[in-house]
Amino acid sequence: MNEAEKERNREIAQNEAVRQTTGDVRVSVWTIVFAIIIGVVAVAIVWAWLSR
Repeated sequence: MNEAEKERNREIAQNEAVRQTTGDVRVSVWTIVFAIIIGVVAVAIVWAWLSR
């Protein structure tokens, strides 16, 4: 393996790391949004139950 191949492999690994981080952040944001929605629904149900 020559130096050019090693450099190319390093670049590929770096690009893959960036792609993985972007995907992880996207999943985390969707998880947070989903948890907030579930929380709002739960609070609305409890509030409706207690105010009847």
